Amino acid sequence: MTADRVFRMSFASIHPLYVAKVERKGRSADDVDTVIRWLTGYDRDGLRAAIDDGRDLEAFFARAPRMNPDASLITGVICGVRVEQIEDPLLQRIRWMDKLVDEVARGKKMSSILRGSSEPALADDAPGR
Repeated sequence: MTADRVFRMSFASIHPLYVAKVERKGRSADDVDTVIRWLTGYDRDGLRAAIDDGRDLEAFFARAPRMNPDASLITGVICGVRVEQIEDPLLQRIRWMDKLVDEVARGKKMSSILRGSSEPALADDAPGR
C-alpha cells in the first residue's frame, strides 16, 4: 500500500480495527483512546469528532492539538520497518499510533506504553481541543 493511500484512509475506518484488535486480547476501547489521546493531544470530544466527521489520517494528524514530545521515544518494528527510522513525518506518526495500539494489544502496562507519563493527566480534557 502506498503512503498516499494510507494518508487518505479515514480515521473512522481505522479506529474500530484498533479496538477490535485490543478487545480480542482482553483490553478495551478506552485503552486505545488513551494511547491515541496521549500521542495526539485530542481530548475525548475531539477524538469523537475526528471519528464522526470522517477525516482522513492526514487531516487527523494535521488537526491534532499537539503531538506528545515523548512520541520520539516510541521505537520498534511495525510492518517490517523500524518506526524511529521512518523519514516521512506523517507516515511516522501513523506508525507510532500503530505501535502504541500493538503495545496495548500485547498487554504492556499503560505506564510503559505512555513512556512514563501518568494516565490521570489525560483526564484533564479541556474543552475546545
